[in-house]
Amino acid sequence: MASIHHSADNAPPRPLLQVRDLEVAFRVEHGLARAVDGVSFDLAAGEVLGIVGESGSGKSVTALSILRLIPDPPGKISKGQILLDDLDLLSLTYDQMRQIRGNEIAMIFQEPMTALNPVFSIGMQVREAVLTHAKISKAEATDRAVGMLEKVGIPSARRRLHDYPHQFSGGMRQRVMIAMALVCHPRILIADEPTTALDVTTQSQILDLMLELKHHESDASIILITHDLGVVAETCDRAVVMYGGKIQEVGTVQQIFADAKHPYTEGLLASLPAMAGPRDEQLYTIPGNVPSIMDMPSGCRFCTRCEHVTDRCRQEEPALHEIGDGQFVRCHLLEPGSKPDSG
Repeated sequence: MASIHHSADNAPPRPLLQVRDLEVAFRVEHGLARAVDGVSFDLAAGEVLGIVGESGSGKSVTALSILRLIPDPPGKISKGQILLDDLDLLSLTYDQMRQIRGNEIAMIFQEPMTALNPVFSIGMQVREAVLTHAKISKAEATDRAVGMLEKVGIPSARRRLHDYPHQFSGGMRQRVMIAMALVCHPRILIADEPTTALDVTTQSQILDLMLELKHHESDASIILITHDLGVVAETCDRAVVMYGGKIQEVGTVQQIFADAKHPYTEGLLASLPAMAGPRDEQLYTIPGNVPSIMDMPSGCRFCTRCEHVTDRCRQEEPALHEIGDGQFVRCHLLEPGSKPDSG
């Protein structure tokens, strides 16, 4: 399959991270559930890449696979490569992978209250991230933890080192998670729904904070997992649209929002509320529901909900192909020489 990289007028820079033909399956009562099926993408140095899609599309499983955090059993990365520079993360031992986590690649998890350990103080948890990877004293690690907590906007950071997660608000806990992720200056930050369950004002502050801290590390990259296309428009350089465990479209944010090609991407965009529209106008919804990963269609994964479905869509799975300027799409109707044909 063609490499999906960030297009440019000159030769594209070497990707910082390359995911190739990734497959992840979970053993369930009735067999194997393939949650991620043949996913490939590149992440360039300094890039903010959004991975977007409905719940159950495979976004979070893809992110957890990069850090080898899929619980085994019941999950298993059954195929693929995840290359950080020339290093295949899937070939590393457990101890080698621990040196990558937090140091080279860090992750902000979806639920800060469950990701933070309720029986350890905030200071201990942030300091542990430093001591795991840096050969410095406990006092130096404490100073670094205080400095990072101050950077993410925790007031009276040194005093609050002794507090516990339940003594922080949801927004403050998310800031602590960002501090833990960035305290070792990783090259890649994976943020899995970092603004879920936060109010709109706090969401904006958290996103601005992530981007501000990234700008201090010019080569640092972010993978932002979200279902919110508005967040993608504000923060990302490129977007990967996933559905049914597969990539359906890839493009720059401008391509996705101004010239989306895949019917699923078009449906996601159409479901966004329009500020200029009538107040009583009903929002568009994509018909049907996301199919179970145990009962995916044999052809195109989106064929059961697509308004342009053809017989070929129901029988044959389309390939992901480039349609120009680094934009990729998985749709029979957009293949060279194809003709629209209602099913």
